[in-house]
Amino acid sequence: METLEKTELCFPQLLNASCRKAIRPHFEVMLTYILLSSISLVTVALNLLVIISISHFRQLHTPTNFLLLSLAVSDFFVGLLMLFQIMLIDGCWLLGDLICTLYQYIAYIVISACVGTMVIISVDRYVAICHPLHYPTTVTLKKAQVCICVCWICSLFFQSLILKDILEKPGRYHSCIGECIFFINYIAGIADLIFTFILPITVIVVLYLRVFVVAVSQARAIRSEAVSKRTTAKKSEMKAARTLGIVVIVFLICLCPYYCVALTGQDNLLNASSAAFVICLTYFNSCVNPVIYALFYPWFRKSIRLIVTLQILEPDSCNAQVL
Repeated sequence: METLEKTELCFPQLLNASCRKAIRPHFEVMLTYILLSSISLVTVALNLLVIISISHFRQLHTPTNFLLLSLAVSDFFVGLLMLFQIMLIDGCWLLGDLICTLYQYIAYIVISACVGTMVIISVDRYVAICHPLHYPTTVTLKKAQVCICVCWICSLFFQSLILKDILEKPGRYHSCIGECIFFINYIAGIADLIFTFILPITVIVVLYLRVFVVAVSQARAIRSEAVSKRTTAKKSEMKAARTLGIVVIVFLICLCPYYCVALTGQDNLLNASSAAFVICLTYFNSCVNPVIYALFYPWFRKSIRLIVTLQILEPDSCNAQVL
């Protein structure tokens, strides 16, 4: 009986302080390990291809693509964070309170930056479709870079305030050794819900509804030849808006369950095992984005071929025609 008890503990040598392992069928555990590991590796690999493509090929240096680059960077880190989530399958965290806190901090920063980038993408598409004549002067490469930097810096400082308690004392809310839980106090949880979910999602939905209405009206006008080409958004801009609209919709589908669970929790305490599905769904969104690019962006498929065949190592490959 004593041996059985020890095998159920994360740290058998700490009988009174250790957390207990989650007992699951071996097949289920192995299947989960394989599935999450595969998603993590695919997420890292695909987003790395996006990062290399946009960074390397000068033809892709546009404001919209730089926003996709920022999104790919956040998705790349999400893929790496999934490896830590895999460790929690059996309910045991073996890396200590400090690494647990760092894991949570980076996860919140990355998700916050991802949401902020989605807002900027929505603004970019709104200006491109609703005010096409002003787009070249209103949205420039430098302005896009500044917005991206501001987004990441604000995410870093905002999450530092939200997670102030655990940053000051890592593991202060852990009830046993081997536990790694996501905890935010009530006030911080409300602030996070408002500024990382409600306000950004509202802005995204309102802007894209406006883009949808204008896109439909312009499509009708083009068919009836009742509007000048100069005052109509380019076909490429319309296609980009449609593609990025799919990205935004998938993002909302994957993110909403996580915040719904956070909203209904009485004390905003999300246990890793009980909330594993919504957390993994949030992470899975980062794997889907590059797949959407591959399906709808010919330049991404061309870039992948050049990268995989190592043609990017050739002199002057950055000037290759990928569009």
